[in-house]
Order: sequence, then C-alpha cells, then structure tokens
Amino acid sequence: MPFTSHTASSTSHTASSTRRPPWPARAWTRLRRRRWRVLATGVLTLLALLQVLGIWSSPLVRELEAGLYDMRLRFSMPHTLDERVVIIDVDERSLARLGQWPWDRSRIARLVDELIERQQVAALGLDLVFAEPDGRSPLAQLQALARGELRGDPEFADWLARNRTRLDHDATLAHALSKGPTVLGYYFTSDRDGGRSGRLPPPLEAVASPPPDLLYWDGFATSIAALAATSGAGFINAVTDEDGQVRSVPLVAAFDGALYESFALATLRKGLDDAPLRLRADDAPLAGGARAVQLGGAAGLRVPIDARGAALVPYRGPAGPHGGSFRYIPALDVIEGKLPAASLRGRYALLGFSAPGLMDLRATPVGQAVPGVEVHANLLSGMLDGRVPARPAHPELVDALRVLALGIGLVLGLTLLPVVGALLLVLGLLVGIVAINTALFAAGLVLPLAPSLLLLLSALLVNMVLGYLFEIRSRRRLARQFATYVPPELVRQMMQTPERYDMQARTAQLTVMFCDLHDFTALSERMGPLEVQALLNDVLSRFTQAIRAHGGTIDKYIGDSVMAFWGAPVPMLDHAARAVAAAQDIVARLDALNAERRATGLPPVGVGIGLNSGLMSVGNMGSDVRRAYTVIGDAVNLAARLEPLTRVYGVRLVASQATAEQAAPADYAWQELDRVRVKGKDQVVGIHTVRAAAPGEGAPALQEELALWRLALADWRAARFEACAARLAELRVRHPGFALYRLYAERVADCLSGPLDPNW
Repeated sequence: MPFTSHTASSTSHTASSTRRPPWPARAWTRLRRRRWRVLATGVLTLLALLQVLGIWSSPLVRELEAGLYDMRLRFSMPHTLDERVVIIDVDERSLARLGQWPWDRSRIARLVDELIERQQVAALGLDLVFAEPDGRSPLAQLQALARGELRGDPEFADWLARNRTRLDHDATLAHALSKGPTVLGYYFTSDRDGGRSGRLPPPLEAVASPPPDLLYWDGFATSIAALAATSGAGFINAVTDEDGQVRSVPLVAAFDGALYESFALATLRKGLDDAPLRLRADDAPLAGGARAVQLGGAAGLRVPIDARGAALVPYRGPAGPHGGSFRYIPALDVIEGKLPAASLRGRYALLGFSAPGLMDLRATPVGQAVPGVEVHANLLSGMLDGRVPARPAHPELVDALRVLALGIGLVLGLTLLPVVGALLLVLGLLVGIVAINTALFAAGLVLPLAPSLLLLLSALLVNMVLGYLFEIRSRRRLARQFATYVPPELVRQMMQTPERYDMQARTAQLTVMFCDLHDFTALSERMGPLEVQALLNDVLSRFTQAIRAHGGTIDKYIGDSVMAFWGAPVPMLDHAARAVAAAQDIVARLDALNAERRATGLPPVGVGIGLNSGLMSVGNMGSDVRRAYTVIGDAVNLAARLEPLTRVYGVRLVASQATAEQAAPADYAWQELDRVRVKGKDQVVGIHTVRAAAPGEGAPALQEELALWRLALADWRAARFEACAARLAELRVRHPGFALYRLYAERVADCLSGPLDPNW
C-alpha cells in the first residue's frame, strides 16, 4: 500500500520564491541574446568615429553638418543693427544717376575725400581692385596731342604741365587715398597658370614663417602701383563650401613664405592705428588652444582662426540693404554730399556693390544673394565684438570621445531597455546633445553635431528594425515551442515579450496535476478499438479544454491520464487556485459526459485527480533524440502519489496541504481527509478534497456535515473512538454512499475490537 495513516501534526509548508539572478547577469544574458543589435550599433559607432577622425568622409554627413551649423548660426544671431560699420553701396540708383560701372576714378576720389575729410570715418575699405589704369582719364589723349599735332605749342605744353595731376584720375584717386586710413582689396588665385598681376603689399612682419597648413595660393591680382602705394591692402578671398555657401573667410594667408592679412583685418587694423598683429594659441576657455590672431597687446582683440587661417563669419542677421544688420548708404548720396558733416565719424566704412549686375553677390547661411561687401562687414563687426566663433584645436578628438561614449551608451541602452525606454533614451540624448551644443555655439564654441545625431537616429532605426525582425522570429519560435503545451491565450501573452521565455530549466513554485480515469482498462475491454479511441479522445479533449481554460500547461498524456502544471512558462501568483478551479471544471465536464452516457445506457466514467504545490524544476528535458517541456522533483512525485488516494477515500480530488493553503481557501468548501506519509517520503502530508464552492447561507446541510466531520476527525486523532464512532454513524446515516465515512468507521471498529496497537 503506497500510504500509511498517521496522527502526527502536519508541518506547514512555506513557499519560497525563486531568486532572480543579479542585474549584471541578467544584463549580460540580454546582451548575448541581442548580439546582432549590439554588433549593428557597434558598427554604426565605428563609422561615426571614422567620420569624425577624418579617416572616412561622407558627403551626406558633411552636408548635414553644414545645415546644422546654419541652423545654430541663425538661432544665435543678434538680429541688431551695428552702427559702427556702414556700407557705402554702389546700388541701382547710384548707377542710374552716375552712369554704369566702372566710374572714372576722379568720381571715386570725391567719394573718398567726402568720407575721409568731411565724414571723418575711422577707416575706409574699398572692396575693389583697380587692376588697370583708368581708361577714361583725358591725360593720355592730351599727352598724345602734345607729342603730335600740338608738339610746337608752348602754351599747350605749359597748360598740360600745370594741370597734369588734375587730369590724371589715377593720381587724383591716389592723392585722395593717401589722406587717411584706407584699404584697397586684392585677391589671391590658385590655378594652373599661377598668374601674378601687380605688386603685393608688404607682408606682415610679426610672423617670420607662416604655419605650413594655411590655405595655398600661387597667384594674385592687385591694384596698379600708383594706387597700391598710397593705401593699405587686404585680400578679399572667401572660402566657398561644397554647397556653394560662404561660411568662413581667410583672415591670414601665406604666399611665397610670407604672411598677408585679409581685407576685413586690414581695415580693422587701420581703424586701430595699424595695431601690431601676431599669431598665437588662443588661451580662451572655449578655444582649447586653437590658433588665433592677436591685435595689439594682451588686452587687445583676439580673433580665433582654424588651421587654414580662416575665421567663421559671425553673421548678425538677414542680409542686404533692408536686412537690418548694417546701414547701407547709397554712393550717390556720399558723392553729392547729402550726408551731414561728421555723421559717420569714428565708423568703419566699406565700399561695395549691391547691384546684381556687378556680380558681387554671394550665397551665405543668411541669404542666397548677399553683397560680398557685407560678408566683410559681418566679419569686421564680429571682430570688434569678440563674437567670431572658435573651434577647438583638435575638434576631431573631442567629437571622437563624445561619439565613443554615445556609442557605448546606445549599445547598453537600446539593448537592455524596452521599446518605450529606448525611445525616451534617444529622445533625451537628442535633446541634451542639441541643447548643450547650441548653448556652446552661442558662447562661441563650434563643435560638430551631425555625427552624433546621425549615430543616435541610425542606431535607433537599426535597433527597431532588427528588434522587430528578431521579435517576429522569436515569437514564431516561441509559438512553435509552446503551442502544444500552453493555451493559445498564454502563447499570445508570451509573444508580447518573447525574450522573457525560453526552454531553459529553472526552479519555480508551481502546482502540478495528475488526472487519471478510473477503471478505464476494465471498461475498454468490453469495447471495440474504435469505441475506445473515440471515448478516450472525447474524455481527454474535455480534460484538456478545462486545463487550458484555467491557464494550465499540458505536460503529457499517459494512456488514459493527463499531467499538467500551472505557473510556467508564464509566471502565475495564483497557480494553486487555477489548478483547483481546473480540477472542479474537469469534474463538471465529466459529469456532463456521464449524463449523456447514462441517457444512452452506457456506463459512467470515473476520474481521480491529485494536486500538489511546491518547488519544481521546469524546462525542456530529455535526450538528444526527444525532449519535452516538463516538470520534475519531489513535489511532482507527491502529486503523482496523491492521485491513487482518490480511490481509497472515495473522492475525485485529493489536494495536498500546500495546495489547499495557497488556493484561496475561502473560495471552496474544503474537507480534510487525512494525514499520510506517502511512499518514499518521511514527511507527513495533510490531504484535502473540495466538496463544493464555498457554501453560503443556501447550503446549511453541507455546513453541518463538515462541522460534524471535523469533530469526528478530532475524536479519531485523540483516540476517543466511542465518540468518533457515534459521530461517524450519524454521518453514514445522512450520507450512506460516502466511502470516506465508511473507511473511518472500519478503522474505528478495528480499534475497538481488540487491544490498541501502540503504533496505531
């Protein structure tokens, strides 16, 4: 006999939950599972590093970086009028009144005289190159007459000698330029021919040998010597980026081993009384040791430049005569003396063109047709304000460190966080990086932004795509693995987070059921094979439906038996309650089947169900040839041994003390059956059955029966056999067919019939 009765008190069973592995172990497991996403994010990080280090360059990234620079520039522009710099504009109205360009240089001389003498500007820069003598000057024609037809006319020769200077427009302009701080433009060229026209101004003396990485030029074109000798000069070259935009202007340039200054820098120095200039490492906090141009002493102006010698142009706002950044004064008004005297005193005046026909319009971040002179005006204004943006000496190293840190964060964050968390992470990083970068830009430090943003967005996109693809694969694999064990609704629940479920063995608190048909072998011997098959399929289908309806996992079918468990693969805190509900459902379905069989004259089918709750090992187990998702352990063996006890006690369900305690006892009318020691176990186990759903006021008879049974059971355990026999007799009268009361009556009769065994 696989059990013995025992009167010892039952020991309480305390459920112990399975410990989760520590967070680092869980994180490492998830990283290994998502290794393709880790690898993809790592490759994107590597590409970003190659980009910022200059090893690999993508036109797309460069174009995006330029666009982001323009956005930050427009966001940080002051949008105010700078009264210190004015533009003397050769506009359409001036050309209509004074004639098409070029004007004769005597007219330009009048303009220079007006600005230098009457308006008293701090410095005058002429964004012009007078590469040839003035062809409109009458001096050349009069000299030809003096050598020809009027060769012997002394009066003509005397008049020509006295008026030579007035008739020489180049000399007139040279004389006007010599009266004050003026600067003429010239330009460098870099072409196959390396042509040189005119004579360069004296180079800067403060630098013995220019740095080797400045922009390279091999030719130039300057104004004629008569004009260049009476004025300062600066080159007017700008740097045009790949998209045709002018974002920077060389501030210094190297040519034939000497250093030369730009037009804007030369004009600024003229206004500062030719302040000395030198190159140095910028020690400003944001410059990071980058190169800078220093004007004057230690307290003078410092202008950051890049390795090429170029300075970023700090545009003030919208460009053009109506842009509001600079005051545009028509050249006609200056020549005709319409300005009040000294109204431009102390200002920097730049002569240039806004008329479209003169082809001096540039594409810039603030407009696609910006007068070239306004580019110089913005740079001059920025130098006066100290607003010229700076780049670190080694921006690629700064950005490489940022990209590396960002890549590591994305590998961990996008891999370990759920979808919503990953989206919030990327959004937070995007906002943070853009905000910090923009704030630094407003403070004067320009750092790359495109590689970081592209890394963030591409990593998010790739992880979402890979996550979606692998999730579909995981869901399909999960569905294939568990579809034969788990109800479809649980499979759908598992497919929401497939990474949480696998076939790996683990220990968990579960409830296991063994359900067996009673006397099915004897019944099947009186039936044909097809009848047996039909009956067995019908019964097991009903059992399976009941188990699945309450979230159970089918372990296996063993002949006419079913093994199932609750709490895996989907964790369930109420696994015991679900198992008891499933057992009640099985009984109800079998009663319905037996009612149908009786109606057709067929014998009924009996069932026995054993339930136990406890720690079990669950997972995919078996051989290399065949495996099954199953449970093993002492708790499973106990459930298997409880099921045969249903025949002994005449009930259809035997549940262990652990299951009865965990299965919401108030929901059922429980009846304790006995305390037994099953085969192979030393521990005494209390066993119970369910008589009905928890009775209320409508079931007083069951309440009285269970109360009387508890008294009889207490008398039995206290060896009060006469009192127990009386109570059992009353119970048997009321319920003559209940085998439990007959069993105990027989036990009491044995004890009363002779001497009591000490080990009874």
